[in-house]
Amino acid sequence: MKLHLKQIHPLCWTIIAGTIFGRMATSMSIPFLSIYLIRFLHATPAEAGMVVAVSSLIGVFASFYGGYISDVIGRKAVLFISVFGWVLVFFGFAAADRIWLFFIMNALNGLCRAMFEPTSRALLADITSRESKLLVFNLRYAAINIGVVIGPLLGMWLGTTQSGLGFLIAGIVYLSYGVVLVVQFFVHREIGGAKSSGSERLTLSEAFRVTGKDRTFMYVLIGMIFCVLGYGHFDSTLAQYMEMSPYVTDGAKWFGYMISLNAVVVLIVQFPIVRFASRFSPALPLITGNLLVAISMLVFGSFHQIWSFMLGVIIFTVGEVLMFTMTDVLVDRIAKPDLRGTYFGMFGFNNLGNVMAPLLGGLLLNSLGAASATLIFAILALTTVCGIPFLLGAHRQLQRTIGDTEA
Repeated sequence: MKLHLKQIHPLCWTIIAGTIFGRMATSMSIPFLSIYLIRFLHATPAEAGMVVAVSSLIGVFASFYGGYISDVIGRKAVLFISVFGWVLVFFGFAAADRIWLFFIMNALNGLCRAMFEPTSRALLADITSRESKLLVFNLRYAAINIGVVIGPLLGMWLGTTQSGLGFLIAGIVYLSYGVVLVVQFFVHREIGGAKSSGSERLTLSEAFRVTGKDRTFMYVLIGMIFCVLGYGHFDSTLAQYMEMSPYVTDGAKWFGYMISLNAVVVLIVQFPIVRFASRFSPALPLITGNLLVAISMLVFGSFHQIWSFMLGVIIFTVGEVLMFTMTDVLVDRIAKPDLRGTYFGMFGFNNLGNVMAPLLGGLLLNSLGAASATLIFAILALTTVCGIPFLLGAHRQLQRTIGDTEA
């Protein structure tokens, strides 16, 4: 993967830098949300799971519309709405003192993310040359993890994991991010406007049918739902388990270290893995990553020492990198150019996995108890690998497409 840093647009750098500070601010508090609700508002695991899940549930249904509307009214308008909406959301989190208020705020958090994520990725694809896209998407992914390395440690140092301060900091950070975006779009006025009249004439239902009939895309999407299901247990089920486990003391503290270790390992292995994985069909790294995430679930449930949790994090993280570093490039490759935002928005349906993860994990912890960790995490591993048949189907479709092109 050759470096093309000089070819990267200033707006790309703004989004990458904003991603670092935004994720740093949100990771001071959001990953600890279920622990906060259980400890300070005395929520049950099921209630905490519902609060965590609603963000992804809203995201599932709003992401497609967010990506679609960015094709119609322009990336700039959608980015402004979502970023400044986040400002209000995080200030609302800071003021909330009831479980139902956290539920509403996290629903709005999911709505903002569902609008921002596909739109920002589509914008990166719009203004980046083909040979630089893999680099740009992976710089964005690295930026996420730089923020996640710093955020939890800074949050524990400032005590934001046990107060509303982290939410206030996140609100201020997103306000600053929004102001910088306004300035950047003012300087680069030619970028981020409405797309062509052809995409405007395509209705929402027609756009849904176009993506739904793309067999390769649908195989990837369904397979990724199960990948995200396994991935989603890290921030939800594992967080609750660390707090409730009879085998672990200071679970919240150790979970904070696990989050930071996860991000550090990503930064260490990401680019070597991307260089290696880029030699293969894009679906094969996803399959390998799915298996590694499933194995990490078994490690979390089978051993109860701190070293084993850290080993599980390392295995999980390698699987995460394999699953997620190639997906943006893969979606961009599959997508029709004038429907790029729509495809990225449709891909947001993989967040069904993030919806199911806290609900399934909370249900298992409620019904079986944290002492039944081996059985609970075995079930989680089994549901994760259900995505492999679909990813194999995507691999066959991709190979067939390549064969047809060469012919």
